[in-house]
Amino acid sequence: MTEVLEFEGEPFDAVAWTAPPPEPTTPPEPSVPAVPAGGAPQPGSTLVELRTALVSAHSGALRAQVALQRRLLGLPGRTAVAAGPARAAAEGAFKPLARSVVTRLGVTELRRLAAGDVAGVFGAGYDQEDRNPDVRLAAGADPALTEVTALELRGGSGGHGRVVARTVPGADPVEATVQAAQVFALFTGLHLCLADARFVRVGPEHTRVEPGTEAGTGLDVEVEWIDLVPRPGLRVRARSGGAVVSGVEVAVHEKPGVPVGPERGGFPARWLGRKSAQGERVLLSEFQLAHLARGDQGVALGPEFAHYTGIKATRIPTGGLLLVDRVVDIQGERGRLDGATYQTEYDSPADSWYYADTANASMPNCVYMETSLQSALLIGYHLGATLSRPHETQCLRNLGGTATVLHEVDLRDTTIRQDSALESTTPMPGSTLQSFTYTLAANGVPFYSGETLFGYFSEEALRNQTGLDAGRDVPTWRDENPTAEGRTIDVAARRADPAAPLCSRDKLTLLDELTVVDGGGRYGKGYLHSTRNIDPDDWFFARHFHLDPVIPGSLGVETVIQAMQEWLLDSGLGDGMRDPGFVLPVGVPFTWKYRGQFLPTDGTVTLEVHIKEIQRKSGRLRVIADASMWKPGLRIYELIDIAIELREQGAAPW
Repeated sequence: MTEVLEFEGEPFDAVAWTAPPPEPTTPPEPSVPAVPAGGAPQPGSTLVELRTALVSAHSGALRAQVALQRRLLGLPGRTAVAAGPARAAAEGAFKPLARSVVTRLGVTELRRLAAGDVAGVFGAGYDQEDRNPDVRLAAGADPALTEVTALELRGGSGGHGRVVARTVPGADPVEATVQAAQVFALFTGLHLCLADARFVRVGPEHTRVEPGTEAGTGLDVEVEWIDLVPRPGLRVRARSGGAVVSGVEVAVHEKPGVPVGPERGGFPARWLGRKSAQGERVLLSEFQLAHLARGDQGVALGPEFAHYTGIKATRIPTGGLLLVDRVVDIQGERGRLDGATYQTEYDSPADSWYYADTANASMPNCVYMETSLQSALLIGYHLGATLSRPHETQCLRNLGGTATVLHEVDLRDTTIRQDSALESTTPMPGSTLQSFTYTLAANGVPFYSGETLFGYFSEEALRNQTGLDAGRDVPTWRDENPTAEGRTIDVAARRADPAAPLCSRDKLTLLDELTVVDGGGRYGKGYLHSTRNIDPDDWFFARHFHLDPVIPGSLGVETVIQAMQEWLLDSGLGDGMRDPGFVLPVGVPFTWKYRGQFLPTDGTVTLEVHIKEIQRKSGRLRVIADASMWKPGLRIYELIDIAIELREQGAAPW
């Protein structure tokens, strides 16, 4: 009798299944817990670091083993996870279109890639239903690789990727480098956003042989650049024995006459090859959205939009602020702006920059806002809100909305599915207004919903904005109460301590100093005030938007949240909480209103916060406030019922 075991909750026949013989590979070097810069670990930290490293390594090994066994058994796949030890991606780092736990390839796997069986090697997330039969490793060339011992998504000196391989003795180092680059292109899914494509080599390669060295079979390849625009591709440099190869570029190009974007009317002529996380055929992929952000708008949305390419126009953000990946479906028609419904997706890998930079236990509020609002704005634009005045510069701005967190969820390594509706379009002199509703879900469970209003504005209308108070210079509460005694929280000094807990860092460094008036403000429960200089070279101006730089409203909101978090930690209200973490409060509708924009030349951003409520439950502490933000002489943001929450690990839901 054959014993049937339970494997991840599903039957597993331990006798009938036989693992294939392993490929000969080089054992990986053991990982060593990192030592902080400047010396040995702090007293008491060594065991913690060692335990964390061991748990992480053990967990990663189990996940890799499970994924490999499931693939060999033909069982349904699980959510993909990044292979290897966790390393946070830099803001703006290339985001792969698929992820695989397979990071070592033997002869068998290389032969399957040469036969075009990418999904058979890297997993079901790479399946295109034979849409790219000619995207093959070493097509038309002799095989140059005998094995790949490491595929590192964030490896290399620049963190763009690395391939370590062995080559056929006597192999041409340039051809071996090209094939290693092709392997990395397939590993990151560059081909998944095109159909009927093939690998092409771009640009001249250069080879230099160092004197006195011998040829070898080891190959170490570093990725210097990888992108989707103008076509998916990467550039690498490599060392093989004494040979140094540079300037190798490999791209994925559609064959002549094959479409890469929508036809006139906004929908693809045929399926372009990309699938959703649920396996549906999508309408617009990461490739089209990258072009909408910073490339050819004709490729992104169809020939009606081609004239917007290279000029100031409506776009979605780029880099690390591009937070929508795919348009799955649209129930609407271009030119009909009275209503439409649609579905979009955004993948949120655990190595995303904002998880490393936020003080929150999971995704920061600014990403909740950005991913939801970007999905709304791109569909309104796709349906043709600006096409009635095609040669007039029209820039899109969010005007406000209300959103509610429905339940607490950790969104690492999830795909966010958004269902949205265009509710109305209202033409006005110098502008067009569009209203939307939306709901976000993870694993089929809604966790965030809201409504929002966008406006398309002419340049003249943007120049003549009068803020929230009809152009009047409204003073802050601090200005109206100059004798109120305040104290200062030095946020920059706390952040300078690498061990400081619950602190926003790096790209989410939005606040340096905070003035507090205890018992002050509109509600007599506390008042916060801060002014910060605007640096025209701040990172987000290059991201939001291409050729039209403004501070994202979501980062303005995030600055207020950070002020509240710093005040709460400084107040001592949360002292005694065990292993606390900041989360987004559930069930508190938050309303924002924007009537202006922060430009690189505006000089300063000033904010004030009026603490309104302090609520306690077992293991949880919630603070609700109202806030405003000013550019010089003009109040332009108003935030109502903005809330933060500090909770103990494992505390019952609010």
